Amino acid sequence: MRLVSVLGLLSLAVACEGASPSISDAQGSPPAAQQLLPAPDPRPDAINTSRRTAITEAVARVAPAVVTVQTERVERTAVTPFDAFFGVRSGSQVVPGLGSGFIVRNDGVIVTNAHVVSGASSVRVAMRDGTIYPARVVGEDELNDLAVLKIEASDLPTAPLGTSRGMLIGEWVVAIGNPYGFLLGNSEPSVTAGVVSGVGRNLTGRGDGPGVYVDMIQTDASINPGNSGGPLINASGEVVGVNSSIYTPTGGSIGLGFAIPIDRARRVAEDLLAHGAVRRPWIGVKVQQSGATAARGSLNSGATIETVVPGSPAEDANLRVGDVIVRSRDRQIRNPYDWEAELLELRVGETVDLMVRRGAREQRIVVRVRDLPDVGAERVAVLRELELISLTPAIRADRSLRSERGALVAKVSDRVSQDLGIRTGDLIIQINRTPVADAQETARVLEYYIGRGPIRMFFERGGAIYHTDFRIR
Repeated sequence: MRLVSVLGLLSLAVACEGASPSISDAQGSPPAAQQLLPAPDPRPDAINTSRRTAITEAVARVAPAVVTVQTERVERTAVTPFDAFFGVRSGSQVVPGLGSGFIVRNDGVIVTNAHVVSGASSVRVAMRDGTIYPARVVGEDELNDLAVLKIEASDLPTAPLGTSRGMLIGEWVVAIGNPYGFLLGNSEPSVTAGVVSGVGRNLTGRGDGPGVYVDMIQTDASINPGNSGGPLINASGEVVGVNSSIYTPTGGSIGLGFAIPIDRARRVAEDLLAHGAVRRPWIGVKVQQSGATAARGSLNSGATIETVVPGSPAEDANLRVGDVIVRSRDRQIRNPYDWEAELLELRVGETVDLMVRRGAREQRIVVRVRDLPDVGAERVAVLRELELISLTPAIRADRSLRSERGALVAKVSDRVSQDLGIRTGDLIIQINRTPVADAQETARVLEYYIGRGPIRMFFERGGAIYHTDFRIR
């Protein structure tokens, strides 16, 4: 640039050599300013076509449907000595949260991650133009880390959904979202580009969300805080995944991002819209799990059945402990992670062709998929914020519980979970000195102790027994 400027001034001086020193032209008016560089064409359609690429066209197609999801969550805080002096027994604070999402139906249906809205007391959605709508959570599926929101609006832009099947390693993909929200100064979504680094990825280590991350799309397109729930799109401008997790030792993107395949997300969203919940497929087997540090050879040896639940579809189909599942439908089952991924793809009510290795032979076994055994179980409400299910042999075997009797926590409010320290999946086995056999007895005992003093409740979690102390007033 310095050389170009000097040459420009030199040529101007040569052109003026020998001219009159007057600063006026022949008519006495100052000469018009000389234009050294052409002015840019102000017309928006005058952009050089070489700058328009498949990526810019894809972004233009999807970006209008990308939204910012703003949440607020009330969390309990420790009481300071200053507060305690004035008689404050408990405290709380409102914690803001942020994520992304994309509109899949023009009447305001939005897909995002479950961990973006989990536990939120309020959810709002900000559009690309800055318009903000209150949002209702239609349903969440924590296992798949997906959620569906609804805002009251119409004629909204929608993101075209593609398919995650047949993706090519190395093909261009684009992650769109709102990292760090409005810290960047406006409501326009951010765009990062990369390639498909891998498909069918199973995360055996720490990720960025609470779900089961199997059969994922891996990309080196940067996914940062706030990108969760946004779309991953291909070069045709179609959504192929939902950005959900990163693997990072630093807290920031290091080029290991993961997206939930859109085919799975579509099925989950349809279930949530139709039923408010996802019907979880179940055949009644537990397979041996390989740890993250297991030998590489175990990642290609199939999924070995460790337990067959009594009365389950697996038992009806004559599956046995020690059988090795090597194929399900058209999916090769190389390891337990592939089997977990296949379970997420199955539908309740359908029949599945399995190929299992039994001894030295392989044989075909047909299994009919059913709901989880606790889905149709009677639920007992306790104090309006706790739902219990009586333990049955099928539930006990499916959840690998040690206790033979008790009440399974099917649902618990965030407040009770924080106050009592219990969570969904815990098995209540005793209250004070009274062992409880089922959900009905647990409800009766808890109601008896209302206003009668301290309660110590024993429960099983992860094969261990814990207790919690509380009062009911």
